[in-house]
Amino acid sequence: MAQDFGNFINGEWVEAVSGDTFESRNPADRNEVIGAFARSGAADVNRAVEAAAGAYPEWMATPVPERADYLLRAGLILEQRRDELAEIMTREMGKTLKESRADLQEGIDFAFYMAGEGRRFFGDTIPAELPNKIYMTLRHPVGVVGLITPWNFPIAIPLWKIAPAVVSGCTSVFKPAEDTPLCAALLVDIFREVGLPPGVLNLVNGYGADAGAALVDHPGIKAVSFTGSLEVGRMINEKCASTMKRCSLELGSKNALIVMPDAELDLAVEASAWGAFATSGQRCTATSRLIVHDDIRGPFTDRLLDRVSKMKVGNGLDPDVELAPVINEQQKDRVLEYIAVGQKEGATLMTGGEELTGDEHANGYFIAPTVFDDMTPDMRIATEEVFGPVTGIMRVDSVDEAIAAANGVDYGLSCAIYTHDITNVFKAAQQLEFGIIYANAPTIGAEIQVPFGGMKNTGNGHREAGPQALDEFTEWKTIGIDYSGKLQRAQMR
Repeated sequence: MAQDFGNFINGEWVEAVSGDTFESRNPADRNEVIGAFARSGAADVNRAVEAAAGAYPEWMATPVPERADYLLRAGLILEQRRDELAEIMTREMGKTLKESRADLQEGIDFAFYMAGEGRRFFGDTIPAELPNKIYMTLRHPVGVVGLITPWNFPIAIPLWKIAPAVVSGCTSVFKPAEDTPLCAALLVDIFREVGLPPGVLNLVNGYGADAGAALVDHPGIKAVSFTGSLEVGRMINEKCASTMKRCSLELGSKNALIVMPDAELDLAVEASAWGAFATSGQRCTATSRLIVHDDIRGPFTDRLLDRVSKMKVGNGLDPDVELAPVINEQQKDRVLEYIAVGQKEGATLMTGGEELTGDEHANGYFIAPTVFDDMTPDMRIATEEVFGPVTGIMRVDSVDEAIAAANGVDYGLSCAIYTHDITNVFKAAQQLEFGIIYANAPTIGAEIQVPFGGMKNTGNGHREAGPQALDEFTEWKTIGIDYSGKLQRAQMR
């Protein structure tokens, strides 16, 4: 049964000021309406920011372990409801049930992890150069923050932002993607259930041009945390820069998996298929470039095509499905356009490349898993993020050429190398221009206890997950305490 939700502001569910709504539909069956949601604008954002600002002084003064306990309780409810919420996620976002459960588990893990950070909210004690004086550092919350999240991980990524904001003492206005508003509403309602004080976490639904832009522009927002496309990220960065507003950006990428002649070939093939086609390629860490040494390109290609040919495409509720639909018609058209561009540029289409429209796929946005060969570094499909079930093979003759090819794009999030040569591993670790580097593991599958983020146009230097996630939402204060009883002048001895 379809569910209807408004915005969540100051502890209450409320309609949009305009009364307007929009629908969320199942991408595997667009005839299924998931629910209707408040279509918000600047007036709704203003209400949410005012609520967050009103809650901030008391929340900032709340002891950090007490703030963190709300995360623990929310994580326990998510754990109890994981299977129920995974089915809802699959219906709303489209990914397979296994992947939806993993999305939820990542959110659960991070809620628990950040709850622990509430008792590890450490600063430093630092010796002074003067007698009877000491320095210490403390974290201080940034203030009211805007959180803007994508649709591909509709529980995990919001919790990557909500959890450290809660622990840090910030109050938040959360604007989820318009494609997955039900997941966001159910997540926020769990925080209501555990008793998070009104105004600490507010939800405003709607479209980016309306609600998202108003959130970024609002003078009461002290920092923006955004995950999404490079194009939108650039606009947010420019707006925040003009008002000296803190901005954390996690943007696109063009990830690569390098396969050397000494690699365990079957393992590399399975990692390539999983990295390229999990979540139908709709991951910022998806393997969209396969950089393969020419000595083993033939057997690698044959085994990859064989593996891809066995992938079932369909509704993510079917346990046998490996590739579910892409999120919406716009994304489907974008992916098909890139496939046509690749063929026009001269890449060889080895398999896939078409929309699936048979009886099983008639009402959804399904694209066959697509593999190109003869992809060269100057092609658009080799340099631009497709964000769909498309990958391509590039040929190289050495590890140095492979590293140069991997680095030859404007992005740098995740890169993997398959080899048993320790020299290749350390050379890759040192020279690859990526924020995340794996040896003998796929480009996808980041864990919550390590920092997540990329280099170059993938972001602006901030990291999510790990203890570094707190840096998005806190400022460092240096405290000097002089107990000498006299005026001491530093550097004037």
